[in-house]
Amino acid sequence: MAGRPYRISPALAVSLILVAALLAGCSVARPAETTRLRVLQMNLCNSGMAKGCYTGRSVDRAAEVIRAERPDVVTLNEICSGDVAALEQAMVQVHDGTVVAAFQPARNGRTGDPYRCVNGQQYGVGVLAHLAAPEGGHTVHNGFYPAQDPADPEQRAWLCVEAGTVYFACTTHLAYTSAALALAQCSHLLGVAIPQLHARARYQPTVVSGDLNLRHGGAPDVRSCVPADYRHRHDGGVQQFMATADVNIESTRSIGMAGTTDHAAFLVTLTTNREQHPAA
Repeated sequence: MAGRPYRISPALAVSLILVAALLAGCSVARPAETTRLRVLQMNLCNSGMAKGCYTGRSVDRAAEVIRAERPDVVTLNEICSGDVAALEQAMVQVHDGTVVAAFQPARNGRTGDPYRCVNGQQYGVGVLAHLAAPEGGHTVHNGFYPAQDPADPEQRAWLCVEAGTVYFACTTHLAYTSAALALAQCSHLLGVAIPQLHARARYQPTVVSGDLNLRHGGAPDVRSCVPADYRHRHDGGVQQFMATADVNIESTRSIGMAGTTDHAAFLVTLTTNREQHPAA
């Protein structure tokens, strides 16, 4: 006689389904999250000290470019502290969510005080970053390079904004008096400061954009300080873009500044890939 079929009770069936779901959740990683970013680098030559490129009109032109291009991140070199607020407003006009602004002055090596523009405001570098909801909160990180030119009172600095749990956006403006010194500063930023930042805070995709006063194919070559696994693009001059390996660069483009400064703006479009931990 054939045996009677074994029947599972409804309660046991539900229990088995729940156990299977829990086991699957523990062993299957969620897919990486992808974020698309447009990073705009600008050297505005707005200190008033460099007469050959100072026009007094570069901040207005920068605001026009921001409104037209709608970047997610703007890195700024050779600016005065008051310029940040003006350009932050341009970002607010074209973005929902939150826009954060950070400024880092260079240091006067003779006095230890912040370096100054001709108008008396602090002089340095800045970052503007758009934080799309629900990714909230930001932290500012900064520092000065251990290697500086003793003959130049302007001591160079770096600045990073930790944008929620999405990315780090960094900028710097390196020494112009010596390419070897600029290379040492670049090596410190990419080889020491940013790795320490990742260890101290948390790792996230990281972009670095700025006027490094170093060139692709130059002597020394800027590639000498870029880690082997980093992405790297340049504007054909001294403005460089570097990013960790989990960043995919889609395109780059130079944007004219209508003679208001001596550098074109440099726009990089990219995606970041954040690996997700397995579900608990």
